[in-house]
Amino acid sequence: MKLLEVARIGKAHGLQGEVSVHLVTNILERVAPGSVLYLEDEREMRVISSKPHKRNYLVWFEGVTSRSSAEEIVGEKLFGTPIDDADMLWAHEVIGAKVVDGDDRTIGTVVAIESNPASDLLVLEDGSLIPLTFVVDHKGQTVHVEIPSGLLEGGQQ
Repeated sequence: MKLLEVARIGKAHGLQGEVSVHLVTNILERVAPGSVLYLEDEREMRVISSKPHKRNYLVWFEGVTSRSSAEEIVGEKLFGTPIDDADMLWAHEVIGAKVVDGDDRTIGTVVAIESNPASDLLVLEDGSLIPLTFVVDHKGQTVHVEIPSGLLEGGQQ
């Protein structure tokens, strides 16, 4: 089963087994009651309850019923199954993809996605940044973009 990293378990909270969970996804349903996440060893972690707490979520997982059992999973990464949504552009689908402009010229290869308040950014191997708002299509290992003249420096366009 292909799993994607979606969160990391922080500190134990209280005495009943709750833990602080830091999401690395914007899909809040990952910590909704009834959802299932997985530890790195693929052990299933079913969410019993969750609530926002500062910048994280306090999550109570099925089977984690004490502070000591919560402390056993502190620091673990949490993984989830990919969500199938044709309208969404997923990081795991575009990292490593070739970026092509409107004239079918290769601009570079995506190495990361950087969060940005206005629009998340595709980070290319040469350090160039392209706002996701300029992505017009993604098929296979190719991302098609329509970028304004002058966006990329160094004659890349």
